[in-house]
Amino acid sequence: MTTTAAALTRTAWTALGGDAGAVDGVAFTGEGGLISAYPVTDVASAAMAAAALGIAEFVAARGEKFPRVTVDRRFASMWLLHSIRPIGWKMPPTWGPIAGDYPTRDGWIKLHTNWPHHQAAACRVLGTEPVRESVARAVATWGKTELESAVLAAGGCAAEFRSAADWAAHPQGKAVAAEPLVHIAMAGEGPRLAFAPARPLAGLRVLDCTRVLAGPIATRFLAGFGAQVLRIDPPDRDEPGLVAETTLGKRCAQLDLRKRADRAIFETLLAHADVFVHGYRPGALDGLGFDAARRAGLAPGLVDVCLDAYGWSGPWATRRGFDSLVQMSSGIAHTGMRWRKADKPVSLPAQALDHVTGYLMAAATLRGLARRLASGRGSQSRLSLARTAKFLNDALGEPATVPLEPETEADLAPGIEARSWGPARRLAPPVAIAGAPMRWDLPARALGPDPARWDAP
Repeated sequence: MTTTAAALTRTAWTALGGDAGAVDGVAFTGEGGLISAYPVTDVASAAMAAAALGIAEFVAARGEKFPRVTVDRRFASMWLLHSIRPIGWKMPPTWGPIAGDYPTRDGWIKLHTNWPHHQAAACRVLGTEPVRESVARAVATWGKTELESAVLAAGGCAAEFRSAADWAAHPQGKAVAAEPLVHIAMAGEGPRLAFAPARPLAGLRVLDCTRVLAGPIATRFLAGFGAQVLRIDPPDRDEPGLVAETTLGKRCAQLDLRKRADRAIFETLLAHADVFVHGYRPGALDGLGFDAARRAGLAPGLVDVCLDAYGWSGPWATRRGFDSLVQMSSGIAHTGMRWRKADKPVSLPAQALDHVTGYLMAAATLRGLARRLASGRGSQSRLSLARTAKFLNDALGEPATVPLEPETEADLAPGIEARSWGPARRLAPPVAIAGAPMRWDLPARALGPDPARWDAP
C-alpha cells in the first residue's frame, strides 16, 4: 500500500504549494494497517509525510542539505490511537457518559457530550438526566433532523446520520467540495526569523490556541522538532482524557480573553510569536478583537494557521463540530456501515480526521515558515475537518485487510516520561528525518500550570 501513501502525499504536498518532486525522496515502511472501509493508515501516513517534508524543506531553506524522510506506516497507525503507555495508572475516559449514537424515529444521530456544557445542552433539549438509558428513550421520540437542529440551537453538538450521496447533495457538502484542501493567503512582511543551531525549529515561538485533537497534534509535531510551543486555554477548560497525548513537548498556561488584563498578556504573546495556531470557530476571534488584520498588525510576518469543523464557506461555516460528528454528517460512518454490513453507524477506527488535519496543519505551518524565509512575508492558512473528510473520501479504494503486527517492547522509545499523574512510556516516533530526530524536551502536562510568557531565546 506504499504506492497509495506516496500518491496521497503528492496530493497533499502539492495542495500546500510544495514541489511534487520532493515526494520522491520519501520512503514508507511498515506492514499492515488499521482495518477500515477507508485506507486510513495510508491517508494518515501521507499527512505525516507532508509534515515531515515541511521540516525537510525548512532545513534546506536554511542552507542545509535536503534530508531524507521515512514514515513508518505501522507506527503512524499506532499514533492515531494512543502514543502513551501508562505505568501503574490509567488514562481517564475520553468520551462522556451519554456521548454516542442513538436511533431516532427516522434514523441515527450522534450526540457529542464530552464537555459539560454540551452535555447540559443535550439534556435540556431532551428533558432528561445524563443517564444513557433515559437519553436513549428520549431520543427515540424525535426525528433526527429536528433533534440535530434543537441541540445545536441550545448550544450543544449533534450530527444526524447521512450517506455520502446525501452529503454530496447537501448545500454544505457542495460548499466544502468546492474548497481547496488548504486555503492559503499571503500577508505582510516581518523581521527575519531567529534560529538556534541545535534543532530545525529551535528558536521559533508557536502560540497554540487549539483544543481536543487536530490543532494540538499539529503543535505537538512542531514541538517534536524543537519549537517552543505555548498552549493557552481558558481557566475553566480541561481535557483529562487527552492531555497526556496532546500536551507533549509544550508549556500550558491559562488566560481569559474576556478580561482586559489577560487580553493585554495575550497581545504581548502574539506580538512576539512566529506562528499562531488556533481552532476558534469562524468569527470568534474577530469578536474578541483579534481578527486577521489585528493579528498581522501585532505580529508582522506571522504564520497564521487555523481550522474549523465544517469548512469556511456554505451555511454551516460557523457550526461547532468535532471529528466524530463530521464522520456522521459526511457519509463516512454510513460507508463504514455498508462495508461492515452492520445495522448501525460504523466510524473510523480512530479519530482520523483530527489526526490527518493536524499533520496537514503542521505541514501548512512549515510551508509558511519556508515562504517567510524566502520572501519575508507571513501567511494565513485555513483547514477544516470536513475538507479532510473529502480528502479521505477521494482516497476510498481497496479496504485495508492486513492487521498491524502486535506491539512489542521494541516499539517504545527509550526512557520514562515523568509527569504529575504517573510515569509512562511513549511509542517511538512515526517519522524519521535524516539528521533531525523527532523528540520532545518536555513531558506531557496538565492544562494551565505554566506562566503565560515566552522563555528567553
